[in-house]
Amino acid sequence: MIWARVALAIVFTVGGPFTAGAQGRRGGVAEPYTPAADAKDLKAVLFKWMWGMGMLKGHDERDMVASLEYQGKGTIQVDGQPCTLTTYRASTNYQTFSQRIQYACTRPNGETYSNIEVVSGLYAWNEDKPGAEIGPTKGKTIPMPAAVEERLIRFWASPQGAPKAAVAGTTETFWLGANPGTLFADGVAKVGQTSVSWEDGKPVVTFPVPGVPGAAATATLDAKYMTQRVVLKQGTTDQTETGDVYVVAPVPASVQAAKKVAGQLPQRRDG
Repeated sequence: MIWARVALAIVFTVGGPFTAGAQGRRGGVAEPYTPAADAKDLKAVLFKWMWGMGMLKGHDERDMVASLEYQGKGTIQVDGQPCTLTTYRASTNYQTFSQRIQYACTRPNGETYSNIEVVSGLYAWNEDKPGAEIGPTKGKTIPMPAAVEERLIRFWASPQGAPKAAVAGTTETFWLGANPGTLFADGVAKVGQTSVSWEDGKPVVTFPVPGVPGAAATATLDAKYMTQRVVLKQGTTDQTETGDVYVVAPVPASVQAAKKVAGQLPQRRDG
């Protein structure tokens, strides 16, 4: 199931090709981790993946992508039919496991359609305006408990969400901002529920989807260790993703009342 074909304009610059020589020592101080140029183990692949995506910053090379904002154009599926976008804006906060997608599109018969889709933790809802029913914000929400898993899959299928989910699969605690090169030992292909294999010279990382029982993802990386394709499977369903912001999404009381939460998100560790 391909939810959307959208050309995205992402508001941060991704890194260039990974080269081990670009690391080692910076300012006379040794880096926490430098993978060998030919290393193919899980630790090296996760590090090079985040490095290639421009997610590791600072001397200690920590994952510094806490939120992400992008806009795009293209076609999405609405009620099983293509709908040509006129606007598309996605706001993601990886600290609160929340995402708000605002879009408007035109159906083949000329009808227009618009929506604001939100997921926050294990809750999902639609809004008629951003932040509806939060504090003094006017507007209405429609609880969407059946959409939680689909929206979480979309959340973790993005080019930046996928490596975060892969790292989360190596530990019981989601360590926000961790350097993936400092979490476990070298030389292994699998840690926890995350593993790496190689196909046609490309690394393929397999990992569980946080908060979605029974869902697993496979990410294929290109020669520069950038996300080429992410395929997620839940039962018999496949979903493929290629490719002053109001991102924090507290759950409105009406949405909480509409669903009895049974799942579990990764425990978060800041630092």
